[in-house]
Amino acid sequence: MSKTIKILGTGCTKCKNTIAIVEHVVKENNIDAIIEKVEDIMEIMKYNVLSTPVLVVDEEIKIKGRVPSKKEIEELLK
Repeated sequence: MSKTIKILGTGCTKCKNTIAIVEHVVKENNIDAIIEKVEDIMEIMKYNVLSTPVLVVDEEIKIKGRVPSKKEIEELLK
């Protein structure tokens, strides 16, 4: 069953870096996942977060307000 990964952010540098790292980890580790970029502020507000980027895995907030490391993402997705 594939994971649903959402990166919430308005397109700032931190958000773009997070997206790049997540895409790299998913590809490198052959993880079955759907990656979704959420840039709509109204959609982001539904998650009740104040700072971006936010990493959401299967509708559960895992990381918010910072760019996670590659290793951290690998551990979250295994």
